[in-house]
Amino acid sequence: MSELPLVEPHLALLREGRVLIDVRAPVEFAQGALPGAVNLPLMDDDERHLVGIEYKERGQAAAIALGERLVGGEVKVARVAAWRELLARHPDAIVYCFRGGLRSQIAQQWLAEAGITRPRIRGGWKAMRQALCARIDAAAEQPLLVVGGLTGCAKTDLVLALDNGLDLEGCARHKGSAFGRHPLEAPSQIDFEHAMGRRLLDLPGPVVVEDESRHIGGANLPLAFWEAMQRAPRVRVEMPLDWRLAQIHRDYIEELWAVYRRQCGEWLGWTLMRKQLEESLAKLRKRLGSARLARLQRLQALAFREHERGNPQAHEAWLAPLLTEYYDPMYRYQLEKRDPGHFLHVGDWESCLAVARQWSEEQGAVTPQRSAATG
Repeated sequence: MSELPLVEPHLALLREGRVLIDVRAPVEFAQGALPGAVNLPLMDDDERHLVGIEYKERGQAAAIALGERLVGGEVKVARVAAWRELLARHPDAIVYCFRGGLRSQIAQQWLAEAGITRPRIRGGWKAMRQALCARIDAAAEQPLLVVGGLTGCAKTDLVLALDNGLDLEGCARHKGSAFGRHPLEAPSQIDFEHAMGRRLLDLPGPVVVEDESRHIGGANLPLAFWEAMQRAPRVRVEMPLDWRLAQIHRDYIEELWAVYRRQCGEWLGWTLMRKQLEESLAKLRKRLGSARLARLQRLQALAFREHERGNPQAHEAWLAPLLTEYYDPMYRYQLEKRDPGHFLHVGDWESCLAVARQWSEEQGAVTPQRSAATG
């Protein structure tokens, strides 16, 4: 096994989009994987659990022997076949396990016996994760610009319109509000950080992000990066209510319905979308008070009835007071606590986009194609 090839845990592997074979157990993969990884485990969860107990009670040699008994014969043949099938499609794929140790070495050895030589990552998942987290910490030292504004000002769209924009809500798969949950499963904290780090590999210069609390759905921004956001200059988008209302109608109704319908079909998708929006509104009871909440719930129920009759715009009857009575006062309260000197510019969406582009150029933004390779 000592002669099996190794590759260093360079982030270039991720930037190049290399397919990675993660041979850890499914439970480990679910807690957080490397970008581009496919889980083809050496041992399933039950096998790993039994081997772990054996290791604690009788040591490494006994654990290896048990592993060979559990993952032998037809089981071994099936595991190798899965790796070979993936390698037939992606012959430059690389193997890794948690620390680049025994499990990835065994996978290499079995592949070598089948006539296929592939390297494993030195230090495995742990080393690559450390490199990704270091990239996020390094980004906290880069120039940052934060895009703020009332709900519905299309701040995410502005960030996405920039070559150097980092969509934090996209990484978290959450829109960062009470109504922001995505129909698809949210990433683990580790996967959120890895998505951030992967995007930042393409952004070696100044970065533009949307104003966020430290918590985006179930994900937490790394502390150093969030603190850098608090110190960063800002632009604030200001748009009229009807414009903002159209934006949140698109976000909260149209896009949500499109995802649910695509994933679950018409009937189940409609049922799940309605349930999510009803539950999201109910969670605001403490802030809205019982009377206002009951009024909005009645308006929401009427809107769903009208939507079923072909009038999706009926949702504006409850979305408009949601903006003016909940989101806007909350944002203005936060705004009062912020130093006005932090704002480079306050204006409409187009002017804020222009200022963000100008700031990026002045800070020396470079496109991924012209950026220097970073480790």
